[in-house]
Amino acid sequence: MDSSITVRNIDPRDKSWLKREARQVGVSMEELVRRLIHEKRTKTERRPKPSEAFARHFGEEHGIELPPPPRCGYRPLSLSEVSDTGTNRSLTARIFLPET
Repeated sequence: MDSSITVRNIDPRDKSWLKREARQVGVSMEELVRRLIHEKRTKTERRPKPSEAFARHFGEEHGIELPPPPRCGYRPLSLSEVSDTGTNRSLTARIFLPET
């Protein structure tokens, strides 16, 4: 599949940097841009969740016992409301609260 994009109004300093970097690596500016995009995408896709990163540095392997993550669910919450005409209307809402 052949895809292309055109990027306009690039800062001349950015273009000079790109040209220098491509020359140092020994590839074209176009190839360098492809590599930069690919690198950024793969880093973003593999970014660990904060809890995973925390466990990696402070988990049992490091002598620290972490509490289990809190479990959140919902409990139906009923509210009564009096309208302007004096009649009661009942509302039921789902609000996420910690389960007790």
